[in-house]
Amino acid sequence: MTLIVEKFGGTSVGSVERINAVADHLMRKHADGEKLVVVVSAMSGETNRLIGLASDITDSPSPREMDVLLSTGEQVTIALLSMALQKRGNDARSYTGGQVSIKTDNVHSRARILNIDSVKIQDDLDKGRIVVVAGFQGVDESGNITTLGRGGSDTTAVAVAAALRADECRIYTDVDGIYTTDPRVVSGARRLDSITAEEMLELASLGAKVLQTRSVEFAGKYKVPLRVLSSFEEGPGTLITYEEEGSSMEAPLISGIAFQRDEAKLTIRGIPDHPGVAHQVLGPISETHVNVDVIIQNASEKGLTDLTFTVPRGDYDQCMDVLKGLVTKLGAQDVKGDDKIAKVSVVGVGMRSHSGVANTMFKTLSDNDINIQMISTSEIKVSVIIQEDQLELAVNALHDAFELDVK
Repeated sequence: MTLIVEKFGGTSVGSVERINAVADHLMRKHADGEKLVVVVSAMSGETNRLIGLASDITDSPSPREMDVLLSTGEQVTIALLSMALQKRGNDARSYTGGQVSIKTDNVHSRARILNIDSVKIQDDLDKGRIVVVAGFQGVDESGNITTLGRGGSDTTAVAVAAALRADECRIYTDVDGIYTTDPRVVSGARRLDSITAEEMLELASLGAKVLQTRSVEFAGKYKVPLRVLSSFEEGPGTLITYEEEGSSMEAPLISGIAFQRDEAKLTIRGIPDHPGVAHQVLGPISETHVNVDVIIQNASEKGLTDLTFTVPRGDYDQCMDVLKGLVTKLGAQDVKGDDKIAKVSVVGVGMRSHSGVANTMFKTLSDNDINIQMISTSEIKVSVIIQEDQLELAVNALHDAFELDVK
């Protein structure tokens, strides 16, 4: 029998009616001979509701207790889905992250999966049960409940698929696959039949919301066959492939355009330039577990340099406080920031064998009077930082320039 891991997000299980629809779907798949492990998120809106309850109690809740609170959302869903499957005649079993067990490190709200004990799951599968696992959560070595961060259920699903050596991991969402960009921003965006794991990882890390970055990392590391499909309509979805470099002679120049609205930029100016200055600035930032993205250090002038970097907008105030505390310590002039910026990125494995992508991108933005503040590149992507209010103009212009519209 084929072993499949299927993951359903919050909108897919957002009501009793949707949970019943998922149960019907799973029973059909099981009748077709598939062994099934199902990973689910909290019902749509539940996580925000729980966060709201915490904020009504205190402005600074303990990270440990927040994880205890937020993990209850998935616990509700796994129980309800298991009940729905049992009503339909399958002896389904539900498991929290701790019951599986999914072991993580001890960083609350941003934990990373260390290993998964698949013995219980495999035993249930051998007995013909459909196994329902809570996404987004695990336990650390001390038994504390941890959560994996927003979108962590995708990571749970891929990690479980890797541990079980599943034949495929299917991520069901409210869209029917991976698009060249967000269809809500560009009406001509089209669904891709397939995309390489490398491209998907770049798109996910650069702002594409369909898959969580760590889930793609897991899939690539363990070569988990991964497919993105719609919970609401039939279709082939988008397959994430693991072809060796150079195997595709007709790789598209650009596969997609990603963007992030929630970016912020910080600059510490006039720092005495000497070996280790970047570490002196970014080291304290990393200790707060904030992910720094684009980094630029200006050329030294009169022995002084400026260091600019971007972070998620939600971390802006915290990072600004850290930098202000470094001004006197490092002998810097001052700190400046901007929390109204956005990042736009073009991604494609075809860049390896074609030149001129950056030039086309820069010319297109120039033609539309869009100023580039920062630039970051890799083998298969070019990213720019621009003002947030020009984001949609930039994405539409680039989508047209690289001929990504529906054909």
